[in-house]
Amino acid sequence: MTSLSHDRLAGALVAEADRFGTAIAGADPQLRVPTCPEWTLRDLAWHVGLAYHKSAVIIASRPTGYVPFDAVTVDDPPAFAALGGWLRDGAERLVAAVAEVGPETPTSTWTPDRRAGFWTRRLAHETVVHRADAAFATGAPYDVDGDLAADGISEGLDLVAVFSRQPHPALDRTPLQGTGETLLFHATDPELGRLVRRTPSGVEVAQGTGAADVVVEGRAADLLLALTRRLAADDPRLTVSGDAALFEHWLEHTRF
Repeated sequence: MTSLSHDRLAGALVAEADRFGTAIAGADPQLRVPTCPEWTLRDLAWHVGLAYHKSAVIIASRPTGYVPFDAVTVDDPPAFAALGGWLRDGAERLVAAVAEVGPETPTSTWTPDRRAGFWTRRLAHETVVHRADAAFATGAPYDVDGDLAADGISEGLDLVAVFSRQPHPALDRTPLQGTGETLLFHATDPELGRLVRRTPSGVEVAQGTGAADVVVEGRAADLLLALTRRLAADDPRLTVSGDAALFEHWLEHTRF
């Protein structure tokens, strides 16, 4: 699916990192994150920031093969009170690394998309979702630009399609192979339709609307949170029509 421009995503990444820092400012670093219950707020911030810094190192090294994050060494995160600046620095470092090599340049990623620009898009959306986690933990206000949320929906569905066809140790989506079941994810603001079909060989995703076994509708921002299990399937901000159990099955097998 066509994504937002790289420049739009790069700007969004830095802005979202800033908003993440604002959401955690002054909070208790040991606060548990209800949507990631195994993590504290510090853990959540470290997870996001280390992804920025490590992906920037990988891209700058111009690797010719796969480089796992565990093999990358970066400085330890600073004290919690300084994490906001560290997050922004990491986002800017990543954006600069991609700009230096070019977003179409091959690099190491964990998907078939080997372009450096993969990291800009992936971590922009990673930050959008984890900023929601931080906001839910601290009580900070949360919303996200509609075009960015819509792109996050498309990116997430594309990843499901990829890993429904090939096993992956952490992102196995092969249980979503099916016999023609269909799900329509319809964002109403901005308008976006993604029709999903479960086939014996994997998930197929098409742009547009149409008849489906289950239709899930809501604002793009709310639909993104639902698809990432941050909003309950029966939340009043969503409308679910048809086979609700099919949607629940989808959510159960798309944990990220």
